[in-house]
Amino acid sequence: MDKILVTRSSMPSLEEYVEEIKPIFESRWLTNMGAKHQLLTKELKDYLAVDELCLTVNGHMALELSLQALNLPKGAEIITTPFTFVSTTHAIVRSGFQPVFCDVDPMNCTMDVSKLESLITERTAAILPVHVYGNICDTEGIEEIAAKHGLKVLYDAAHTFGETVEVNGKTRGAGDFGDISIFSFHATKVFHTIEGGAICCHSAEMDEKLKIIRDFGIVDDEIISDVGPNAKMNEFAAAMGLCNLRHVDGEIEKRGRVADYYRERLGRVDGIRLNPVQVHVKSNFAYFPIFVDEESYGESRDQLHLRLQEAGISARKYFYPMITELDCYRNRYNSDDTPVAKRLSHQVMTIPMYADLTKEDADRVIKVIRRE
Repeated sequence: MDKILVTRSSMPSLEEYVEEIKPIFESRWLTNMGAKHQLLTKELKDYLAVDELCLTVNGHMALELSLQALNLPKGAEIITTPFTFVSTTHAIVRSGFQPVFCDVDPMNCTMDVSKLESLITERTAAILPVHVYGNICDTEGIEEIAAKHGLKVLYDAAHTFGETVEVNGKTRGAGDFGDISIFSFHATKVFHTIEGGAICCHSAEMDEKLKIIRDFGIVDDEIISDVGPNAKMNEFAAAMGLCNLRHVDGEIEKRGRVADYYRERLGRVDGIRLNPVQVHVKSNFAYFPIFVDEESYGESRDQLHLRLQEAGISARKYFYPMITELDCYRNRYNSDDTPVAKRLSHQVMTIPMYADLTKEDADRVIKVIRRE
């Protein structure tokens, strides 16, 4: 019996991609903001309904570039969440800032705004919330507190490509919040460029600054204004993005059918809690997390994870360990300071979710969880 992967990249046909890259071979313009890069930038701005967009080599560099462009005081504190992929915290630390961890909402796993303001000190310069599993943060609450205290807001929107949110009767794209929002276009994401990312912001001035920093800080042949990395997306990655963008709505629709089937079959299993549906959010069905309550389910998350493995099914303890329990951070922080995030990290598991997951394979996953 074939192994079921926890995720599988959506891809165009080989023929479509070959047609897309033919002009690259003809022009020999392989990187440095060529025609494919420029076209993908334009098309993503339109699709995501954002003011400005800067493509990057990956989502992590999108975070680091954003932190640099915001001109925060050296060594400042940035309030974030311990329930995220390690890239979020690494970007803060590698940029010379101090992460401060806010606990998360017990249902949607995003930053608990009721606990946010108590963490603000005179050294706080920014808030870096994370939209988790496609769940959108309490953006209104976060931005109200940020405005009150004069703080910048940088959203890690890696999980929310293509999502829209109803806020006060207005539809906004997930990349439209905060001073800056970033996306990851890693191969495992709903939309990918093999490796890649993007930074969304509201002003042409900030966009230009980001694009200068992205290319070593080069303004022109003789002026280098900033100490920047090489974080440009190449033409072959942009070409993959152009192909995938043509199909992403259909891929999201297929993911939605998988999610509906899982909800139908797993929605009433004792001890298994599903990710809540946010009625004001148009979901991209990026992940399908379940939360295992050992007492009522009769097994721990780890025991169920092992049974899935034995049945040839990949699942991921995502996010476990949480940030403050990782080897590189646990000596600096006390994980008991964020008890909700700690509990969720020991309960959560993402099960297989991708556009072409068959009903038969979904049934294999469901039967293990239901013990059928």
